[in-house]
Amino acid sequence: MTELPEGARAIVVTASNRASAGVYEDTSGQLLADGLRELGFAVEGPHVLPDDIEALIRALRAAVAGGADLVLTTGGTGLTPTDVTPEATRAVLEREAPGIAEAVRRYGAEHVPTSVLSRGLAGTAGRTLIVNLPGSSGGARDGLAVLGPLLPHVVSQLRGGDH
Repeated sequence: MTELPEGARAIVVTASNRASAGVYEDTSGQLLADGLRELGFAVEGPHVLPDDIEALIRALRAAVAGGADLVLTTGGTGLTPTDVTPEATRAVLEREAPGIAEAVRRYGAEHVPTSVLSRGLAGTAGRTLIVNLPGSSGGARDGLAVLGPLLPHVVSQLRGGDH
C-alpha cells in the first residue's frame, strides 16, 4: 500500500447553521479531523461555518490557494433548502471525481438506506481533493472508511506522482 506523502495537509470544514450558532457541538467535523490525523495528515479545523454558499466558497478557495492536499466538508449535503455545500463545491471544482462520492454513498447505504439522499460531490481544484461528506457522525465515519485507503495514492497523484 502506498504511504501518505510527507507533509500531507488536510482542512476540515463543517457546514451547519446550528453548530455555527452554538446550538450543538460539531461532532462530525471533530471526528473527521481526528481520523485524518490518525491517517498521518496535518489537520486544520474543523472550521464551523453556517450553511451559506458564499462563505463556503471562500473557505474552499482559501484551502486550495493555501495548498491543502485535501479538504473534507461535513454537512449541508441533504435535500433541505439550506443544504448548499454541493453548490458551493461545484463553484470551486475544476474536475469532478464522481466515483469517490458514489463510493461513499454506496458504503453508507449498506447501513443507512437514506445515505443515498446525500448530494455530496468529490473532485479536484488545483492540487487539492475536495470531498463533501454528510453531517452525521456515521456519515463522517463512512467517508473515512472509504477515503482512508485511497488518500495516499490520490495525494501522490495530485502532487505529480505516477499511477
